[in-house]
Amino acid sequence: MNANAFEDPRITAVGLLFEVHAGLAARFAAQLEEHGLSPVEFEVLTRLTRSPANQLRMTDLAAQTSLSTSGVTRVVDRMERDGLITRRACPSDRRSSYAVVTPAGLRRLDESLPGHLQLIEDWFTGQLDPAALDALLSGLRRVRDAVHPCATAGSGNDETSTECDEGR
Repeated sequence: MNANAFEDPRITAVGLLFEVHAGLAARFAAQLEEHGLSPVEFEVLTRLTRSPANQLRMTDLAAQTSLSTSGVTRVVDRMERDGLITRRACPSDRRSSYAVVTPAGLRRLDESLPGHLQLIEDWFTGQLDPAALDALLSGLRRVRDAVHPCATAGSGNDETSTECDEGR
């Protein structure tokens, strides 16, 4: 094996991405725990709150979070027991249901968001000048769309939802 293969900038890029993710994830998890949320629960609340009418079909929520359908069901069950979200039947498709943020879920998100935003500023966006941040966001979206095309399913782009449903 060529010893210089590990000097390849592609390996460096992915390694740095993993290191950054691990460091941020640890800081976020500790801050969210102070508010009684796991990182997955925070992500679910955030995805739902950023969606039209604070709701997503369960299948779209699974696609956006990269959780399996059964994984989303377990998280939603737990969050429903805690009063953070509720399920609502889909009026046009009896097989589908929506996960909807409750007022208690919105309050929990509002309580945790200021500290979360401060961590993002301190450890991520604040480390970059505006041009570097714009370039990073553009590059991350391009890569995300290539490796996870259903990441925005149900977010108002009906075409994305349809394509993701057909791919299941």
